[in-house]
Amino acid sequence: MSLQELFTAAVANSKTLTEKPDNETLLKLYSLYKQATEGDNTGTAPENMFDFVAKFKHEAWEKLKGVSKEDAMQQYVNLVNQLKGA
Repeated sequence: MSLQELFTAAVANSKTLTEKPDNETLLKLYSLYKQATEGDNTGTAPENMFDFVAKFKHEAWEKLKGVSKEDAMQQYVNLVNQLKGA
C-alpha cells in the first residue's frame, strides 16, 4: 500500500475511534492532517483573541513548519494506528 493510501485509510479510521482522544491528541491529528494536505501554515493568527480553539489549531500547525507532507502523513498514520491499538 502506498503512503497516500495508508494516509487516506488512517483519515477514515480516525473518524471511527472508539474513544475520543484528549485535546492535545486532537490538535496533533489536526496539525498533522493540515501539514500533510496543505503543507506549511501560511495563514495569519486568528483575529479574535478569544477564539481559543482557532488559536490553538493555528499554533499547533505552525509548529510543524518545515515538516514534509510525506513525513506528516507517516506521523498521522502512526498516531491513528497507535490510537486504534494496531
